Amino acid sequence: MGNFLPFSRLMVMIAFLAVSISFQSANSDPQITLVNEGCNLYPPDNSTAFYINFNATFADLRNQLLQENNKLFATAQINRPSNPVFVLFHCRDYLSTADCITCFNTAVSRMQKCSPGAGGRVIYDGCFLRLEGQIFYDQAVVPGNGQVCGNQTASQPTIFRTQTEAFLQDLKLATPRINGLFAASKRQLSNGGDAVYAVAQCAKSVNRSSCQDCLRVAYGNIDICLPNTDGRAYDTGCFLRYSTTAFFADNQTININPYLGAIGGSSNKTKAIILGAVGGVSLLLAILALLLWYQLYKKPQKAEKGNIFGTTELRGPVTYDYKVLKSATKDFSEENKQGEGGFSEVYKGTMRNGKVVAVKKLNITSGRAKTEFVSEVKLISNVHHRNLVRLLGYANKGTALLLVYEYMANGSLNSFLYGEKRGYLDWKKRFNIIIGIAKGLAYLHEQYHACIIHRDIKSSNILLDRDFHPKIADFGLAKLLPGDQSHLSTRFAGTLGYTAPEYAVHGHLSEKVDTYGFGIVILEIISGSRSNNTAVGVGPVSEFLLGKARKLHETNTHLQLVDETLDPNEYNVAEVKKVMELALICTQSQPSERPAMSEVVTMLSHDQPIKELCHSSNSNTSSDTRLLTDEEDTH
Repeated sequence: MGNFLPFSRLMVMIAFLAVSISFQSANSDPQITLVNEGCNLYPPDNSTAFYINFNATFADLRNQLLQENNKLFATAQINRPSNPVFVLFHCRDYLSTADCITCFNTAVSRMQKCSPGAGGRVIYDGCFLRLEGQIFYDQAVVPGNGQVCGNQTASQPTIFRTQTEAFLQDLKLATPRINGLFAASKRQLSNGGDAVYAVAQCAKSVNRSSCQDCLRVAYGNIDICLPNTDGRAYDTGCFLRYSTTAFFADNQTININPYLGAIGGSSNKTKAIILGAVGGVSLLLAILALLLWYQLYKKPQKAEKGNIFGTTELRGPVTYDYKVLKSATKDFSEENKQGEGGFSEVYKGTMRNGKVVAVKKLNITSGRAKTEFVSEVKLISNVHHRNLVRLLGYANKGTALLLVYEYMANGSLNSFLYGEKRGYLDWKKRFNIIIGIAKGLAYLHEQYHACIIHRDIKSSNILLDRDFHPKIADFGLAKLLPGDQSHLSTRFAGTLGYTAPEYAVHGHLSEKVDTYGFGIVILEIISGSRSNNTAVGVGPVSEFLLGKARKLHETNTHLQLVDETLDPNEYNVAEVKKVMELALICTQSQPSERPAMSEVVTMLSHDQPIKELCHSSNSNTSSDTRLLTDEEDTH
């Protein structure tokens, strides 16, 4: 251990370095505005050893940045069989060395907020830092990519959107072709006023093809920001930013035009030959396209298993033709109806190529909702997680608003708990469903670039795929719907029996409202009973199942709550008790006493008793639970 710096000494050296650098340049700008951060949820088995390696790799990075001239990209690793550490740091190419190191110091300091030995990533305007327990340097596109948009709209929105989109499109195409995978550029818009500054950068450890893929996703994300005057899109392998405010010097720009067309010049004769060849190829392609169209319409292809949408996962929402969806659902026929709620009906749709989708028909008449519909769909379609139902696209025709989702073969969870399919789920399936729901909520609350609060976590909003993997549905509908569209109340969008008391009574909304609903769903999964079953003389329906669970917990008779259809030989009594105790913790009356969903995932993934895990978690958890009212935006 003699070669490793103690953590306290490392941080003192970093702090000293930061102070000394601040005197070197009064005009420096390390661009340490935080864009995104995320901590890994699963620390290694030996966090102390991991932490020692953690410190050593950061010391190595710092030395590289200091000792090598104009060094703006570095990796370091300790690749041992136990507790390996891999770390990557990258500055924007327009930063000075001093500003780059200042950004590095800030990022390292921020990384300490992750639990010891966990690692994660931190993204600033000026730099990117990532640390993992496994090698990741060639990764470019991973779940968790997103965008951060400014809040000021351009003075001429239509012109600004059109021309800035074209500028960013050019930057997206040019950057993978430039040595160093970096481009900073400036373009004057035709309105005579605004100039747009933009930068695109890929990590130097990825190849050109991966850079291209990453920037394609980033372009789709950042397009949501327009026509706001600034925006950022990030991923593990790339960064894209634009602004009407200069964030790099004019002498840092490069001319991207040579990288947009074919490389090399050509004579008029060559151009004529090329045009002729292109014309012939175009004619051939047109004939092939007609043949393909004929085949598709003549005989639908068999739907694929698993993820039937393949590479569309990297694209934005698809704009569907209303007539196509109407035909796919047989004119929204009763035989294709899968379910309905207070503001929507869901239909099974079979597209012309054989792919099956779910079409949700929204009953919205509010003019405000129609205006915001498309922009909100774009936001929701960029939320990607294996435990969230994927929104594929939409159709918007007059008063008809349609959302197209991936189809979930096994329908909703409630049908397996107390519906027509009751008794099919064994304990292993139920436990995996609980963990999957927790991971999906943790992503919405803490790992996406903005906190998304579902507001209506209940068993009917948990869908199951063909392998019984759970996926949370309707996580964006609370954002799409105006307040007066709730089928229960104009004050909140929720369902009695699942709604936290502070939200139902006072309209106070926070992430802990979802935690409460999750706790109720756990009790339903354990018991196979509805949360709001009632009996004569029993109190409020929202407390019935929860009240029964609390009484059984107090008398240590937990097993009386277990679904009678479960085989006692197929579940572990201690595990059932632990999950039930977790449900009761998630449904505490005070929001501050409920755990964050990332903590819930940790509790479910460890064998220790809940009390021990809660004690460890509470020592590291901030007590400031942010409350929102219905009038505030939850994204």
